[in-house]
Amino acid sequence: MRFYKLLTLGLTTLLITSCSETNYKFKLDTTKKTTLGKKAAIKFEQLKGEQIDSVQLYVNNKRVNTNETSVTINTADFGVGKHAVTALAFYPNKSKKLNNSIEVLAKEAPAVYSYKIANIYPHDKGAYTQGLEYKNGYLYESTGRNGESTLRKVELETGKVLQKTDLDKKYFGEGMTIFNNKIYWLTWHARKGFIYDFETFKQLGSFNYTNSNQGWGLTHNGSELIKTDGSNKVWFLDANTQEEKRSVQVYTNKYPVDNLNEIELINGKIYANKWQQNSIVIINPETGVVEGVANLNGLRDIVAKDQTLEPQDDVLNGIAYDAENNRLFVTGKHWGKLFEIELIKQ
Repeated sequence: MRFYKLLTLGLTTLLITSCSETNYKFKLDTTKKTTLGKKAAIKFEQLKGEQIDSVQLYVNNKRVNTNETSVTINTADFGVGKHAVTALAFYPNKSKKLNNSIEVLAKEAPAVYSYKIANIYPHDKGAYTQGLEYKNGYLYESTGRNGESTLRKVELETGKVLQKTDLDKKYFGEGMTIFNNKIYWLTWHARKGFIYDFETFKQLGSFNYTNSNQGWGLTHNGSELIKTDGSNKVWFLDANTQEEKRSVQVYTNKYPVDNLNEIELINGKIYANKWQQNSIVIINPETGVVEGVANLNGLRDIVAKDQTLEPQDDVLNGIAYDAENNRLFVTGKHWGKLFEIELIKQ
């Protein structure tokens, strides 16, 4: 008899809960796709039930309303990309969460660049290049693969490795950058980076990245480290703590640009290799807009005349910039050549 009463009570509670849920029905509409700088609409509607207590509207976890159920937002405040829209409806003893999104594209197509070759230098074919940087007349390079990952100081004119340190074989080395007399070096899947003394290559410390899943490319803007993770996101890290503070999504006027790999900040813009595309995309770091694209397949063709390249692996990866002399250097994984090039806007 006691079991029967408990069962009845349970069924009654379930019935009340179900009725309460089904007595309310909501809808969340958004502008699905728009361009940067235009307004986008968010509209919450109650389709069924007694009047609710309130609704809160959010874009990327930032509240955008006070008491309104419909708002318009300025997309310039959020940048390009796919932005999460959430509505939280509150009614007696309950709440309901609804999800939607707004996708913001760049206003204009990226400029197209061609190139001309200024110089060709030798490069170590054994280097699975992940990061490349120019400083004080020398190239600094990080290479990848487990058991083969190295950090190097390289003589530009000869390609000779002047200084080298190995990464523990359990790590797959990725991009690097030089900042405040230290070298910061990423790993691929370990969600861990290492810090070295610039002069001695002695390891000084390490850091973790907790928001992004992987490490790909690394550069800096003079106050922050800038990191890619193989997606269409660019992350900005606190230079002192290496904490990932924020990110921007990278978009053209048509689609997101993912597989962003090795990066270099040049004259305020992020130059990024797109993995397996043998190209460079030029990104506005404030908005995430792709402002330019350069197809460098021709460089790979030159390298392939003298050596056999793995089509999906031995690709363009490595960008370094000599700011004092305005020289741009590029190379690739296992490429026997390093190119000094000039990009020419079409």
